[in-house]
Amino acid sequence: MSRLNYFCALACLLIAGTAWAQEEEPWKKKFEQLGTELPTPNTYRTGSGAPGHEYWQQRADYVIDIEINDETQLLTGSETITYFNQSPDDLQYLWVQLDQNVRAQDNMNAQTETGRISRDSIPSKFVAGMLGASDYVGGYKIAAVKDASGATMSHSINRTMMRIDLKETLKSGASITFSIDWSYNIYDRMTEDGRGGYEYFPEDKNYAYTLAQWFPRMAVYDDVNGWQNKQFIGRGEFALTFGNYKVNITVPSDHIVGATGVLQNPKKVLSKGQYERYMKAKTSFDAPVIIATQDEAETREKKRSKKKSTWVFHADNVRDFAIASSRKYIWDAQAVSVGDKTPLAMSFYPKEGNPLWEKESTKAVKNTLEVYSERTIEYPYPVAISVHAANQGMEYPMICFNYGRPNKDGTYSQRKLEGMVGVIVHEVGHNFFPMIINSDERQWTWMDEGLNTFLEHETVRQRYTTETGYDVTFNTTWGTPKGTTAYMKGNKKYIRPIMTNSEQIMQFGYNGYGKPSAALVLLRETVMGPELFDAAFKEYAQRWAFKHPKPADFFRTMEDASAVDLDWFWRGWFFGVDHVDVEVDEVKYYRLRRNETDPEKNVTVATKGDLKSSQGKGKATDFSNGYKEITLTDTDARFYGEYLSRVDDEAIRKRLYNKHMYEIAFNNNGGLVTPLIVEFTFKDGSKQVERIPAEIWRKNEYKVSKIFTFDKAVDKVVLDPNEETGDTDVTNNVFPKEKDNSKFDEFKEK
Repeated sequence: MSRLNYFCALACLLIAGTAWAQEEEPWKKKFEQLGTELPTPNTYRTGSGAPGHEYWQQRADYVIDIEINDETQLLTGSETITYFNQSPDDLQYLWVQLDQNVRAQDNMNAQTETGRISRDSIPSKFVAGMLGASDYVGGYKIAAVKDASGATMSHSINRTMMRIDLKETLKSGASITFSIDWSYNIYDRMTEDGRGGYEYFPEDKNYAYTLAQWFPRMAVYDDVNGWQNKQFIGRGEFALTFGNYKVNITVPSDHIVGATGVLQNPKKVLSKGQYERYMKAKTSFDAPVIIATQDEAETREKKRSKKKSTWVFHADNVRDFAIASSRKYIWDAQAVSVGDKTPLAMSFYPKEGNPLWEKESTKAVKNTLEVYSERTIEYPYPVAISVHAANQGMEYPMICFNYGRPNKDGTYSQRKLEGMVGVIVHEVGHNFFPMIINSDERQWTWMDEGLNTFLEHETVRQRYTTETGYDVTFNTTWGTPKGTTAYMKGNKKYIRPIMTNSEQIMQFGYNGYGKPSAALVLLRETVMGPELFDAAFKEYAQRWAFKHPKPADFFRTMEDASAVDLDWFWRGWFFGVDHVDVEVDEVKYYRLRRNETDPEKNVTVATKGDLKSSQGKGKATDFSNGYKEITLTDTDARFYGEYLSRVDDEAIRKRLYNKHMYEIAFNNNGGLVTPLIVEFTFKDGSKQVERIPAEIWRKNEYKVSKIFTFDKAVDKVVLDPNEETGDTDVTNNVFPKEKDNSKFDEFKEK
């Protein structure tokens, strides 16, 4: 029998035996469609992932007056809310969020917080958090809830939610106006765990206020949940309704204020020089203009104005409102060209932030607006503000609070630079997710944090490397498959699927940020390709801008706009906790001889181990540890005869002369199905990469084999050579297996 004939017969056997492991392992349905596991499409949300022709959402407009008492740190406010019922439903009551009540004495977070005593505990955090011994008295004091006529409205407070009962049903298409008077003690963000608060500077006895979740806000009522009145425990963030804001902020006259929206009375609250520089900044595209200088800030620090000023801000079509105020602030701004708009990128920071903030903050805001606008929608708001805060990072429409303080002598490390720029890009990026593409953060952390971390990674990759013109190259591993391998291969007892409610997530940073971003990097770079992915991702952003998307809307849009079936991908990465670990299990080598030979003595088989021998001239030589005899049965011969009757044996023979054929078996040890990227290094030193879609696993989720044919002999096989799939064990990705010497082995060799 000729070498070719034997090869053809063996090929038939391989085709017939591709499911060898399936009989031993349970079928996990990794390629089944999500189908009914996703919500049924309807006239509000379609099967394509787009809003339906009857899609609706509510609206809430606010007129708010507040005052910051710089002596007592008390915030008092009065707000008038006009709520528009644009749903098809009649409403008997309204739900208002009271997020500051998360710091009230009976708050659920403190009651359910678990912990252990450790000598490594930070004393203040330990006392405040674990023992409940903080002196801070938190929570709203609700002074009044009244209707438009001034009559008291019946209301009840359940922790962080307040229900307002209506005397008359709020009909579909109608609106209602009511008011709430309230106050609360602003907390010290350096000791209390929170997203806003104040920082006190003992050197000059001044405060910097960053006000977040500072006013009672309407809860979301939508077509999926009805009222989203899930309690705010502390980690799951916010579900909010779009509306228009008019906010009057009264502070000491020597304060500088930044806030969501556009300042309406700059001439009244700014000095003549500051106003002139403010107007100049609106046309400065090349570099930031410093509106309030460091010299001015240092002068204000030493004085205490007894006067008050009211800063007036308007913001249209936003879901929230945040404020920063301090006499310590330096303020710079630069115009950014985004489509036909020129938003102002701005930064507010104390002298303690310099020189790092003056050099980098507004530049990072500009970079973020440009890259995100290219990938999603053109930034629609008039300003984007970065405010320096000593700890954490937190986002709101048009404004965010970011850490990143240099040493007292002004020096800073590369790590500090990367951390500060990264958090600014991330928090400014939240203007898009979820401030515009308005997902429910209370339920799904990944829909804003994960998508935003992905675009943060893309922004840093495009703007912060020497190849793209920056001074140094930043580390871009976070948020990539390679950056999540330690987490993915960890103990599954401490891992939850991405599709888990925010309050039940374990390892929050990886689950809500790192893994979803890594999934999207993999989807873009490996599964779909940049062109298809970018178009589909942009379609999702444009479909759901200023609306309330849910997970199914994202999943369906990505498939609808790309013609790529991704149900296997969502199942594995978002609904499961498996990890990628594919092993190059076995390599077999075949080569066609011109002469008639006995196949049982010339089949070469490579098993796990060395690929040691070379290719002999004119014959197939061993490429492994030894030979393996294979005997053809009568059944094999019959298959061979049937096959031979259908093909031109001589034509195949000529085509396969001098070809090198390799059959490689891959084991899926981690359980997460993945594309296969195989790099072949040939004897002459050249390389070739073969990319195989994840669908290769569709009939067998545990083990598959693939035949590769080349003109040259292979010297080495490497799976996932650039570590782009998140494979958690790269030591089994190489054939022949590389020797991993221990320190003792190295000593012996010496």
